[in-house]
Parts: sequence; C-alpha cells; structure tokens
Amino acid sequence: MLELTGITAGYDRRDPVVRDVTLHVAPGEAVGLLGPSGCGKSTLAKVAALLHRPDAGTMTLDGTLVRGWRHRAPREQRTAVGVVFQQPRLAADPRLSLRELIAQPLRSTGRRREVPHRVAELATLVGLSDELLDRRPHAVSDGQLQRACVARALVLEPRLLICDEMTAMLDASTTAALVAVVERYRATSGAALLAVGHDRVLLERWCDRTVRWGERSGTESALTV
Repeated sequence: MLELTGITAGYDRRDPVVRDVTLHVAPGEAVGLLGPSGCGKSTLAKVAALLHRPDAGTMTLDGTLVRGWRHRAPREQRTAVGVVFQQPRLAADPRLSLRELIAQPLRSTGRRREVPHRVAELATLVGLSDELLDRRPHAVSDGQLQRACVARALVLEPRLLICDEMTAMLDASTTAALVAVVERYRATSGAALLAVGHDRVLLERWCDRTVRWGERSGTESALTV
C-alpha cells in the first residue's frame, strides 16, 4: 500500500529532520509511528500525505511510484490519502462553516452532487449536529472542529488514512470517539492507517504494530534522526 524507502526530508537541505527512513504499511494494516516531539514524525507524515517533497528517497503508493507532491501529484494519488493533523485550527479555513469544510474536497474534485448526502452521512458518523455544521471554526470547540476535520479526511473515501497526533489536543472521551470513527471506516473500507504520535499506550491499542522511531522493526531499516 505505502512504501517509504530511504526518505530524507526537512526544510533545510543542509540539516534535514528526517534521514534515511524506510517504512512500509500493507493494505488494510494499521501502523503506529511512535516517537518524541521534534524527532521528525510529522515531517515524515507530510511526505506520506503527499504534502512535502522529500530531498531523497522514494515513495510508492498502491504499487505506483510517486513522482509529484502537493498539486503536482496525480489526482488519483492525492485522493487516495486522507490526513488529519494535530491542530484543527491550523488545518481549517476560518471562513468556512463546518459543513463547507467537510464538503471542500468533494467540490474541488468535481463531485458537488455528492455533497448533501456525504456531508450528512459523515456528520452522523463523527457526531456533529446540523446546528454545529452551520457554525464556523471560531464558534466550536477543538474537539468539535477535529470531528469535522476527520469527516473531511474521510469524505473522498481514501485507501490510506494518516493521523498525525490526531488526538493530542483532545480529552479522553473525544479521543475514544474519533478512534472509533476511524476504525469503523477502516472496517467497512479496508483502508490502511498510519497513526503518528507519542502516546505509546494509545498506539499499541489502536494499531496492528507500532514502530518506534530510531529502532528496527522486522525488515525495515532503522528510523534515524
């Protein structure tokens, strides 16, 4: 499903934050990537989400070599990956209502006719009422906004979901609810999951296996920083 091989990435070629990382996620598998803050996990997650071009290494998605990132990636590859970030307020356009936020990927890919049905379906799944859907980000809590961000990540029915510290800012009940949402989606779709975080207990309960940053796991090379 996802193969990252020899990835080196960062924001300064002279001092990359990710060095020579290899990681594999099989179809339908849930993999946890565990490591401390600042080790480069989020940068690697952005590479896997096609949001950041690496300085070196290769990425294969569904058996096809990735040659472009961000808007240069083919639509088929961009829509195959859904991503949820740690801070929903940085990931959400403050001008959009939650309803518009969830619908945004459908509109941008020419699937406007699906908006009413998909938004209603996903709002129910993540636990957002009609009244909340009509609010803008400043008028809802972090947990409610993150629910909308999860719905947005699922709206195009991705085959790979990347959760980068998705629950780090949430209380225990909202964390449990959103993990359950992701698992219900994976159970019906067969999607794979890459969950990035520093909560060992959560990742080990959630995922099929957990890779610790800086250690070897099976045939994977060491994740190094």
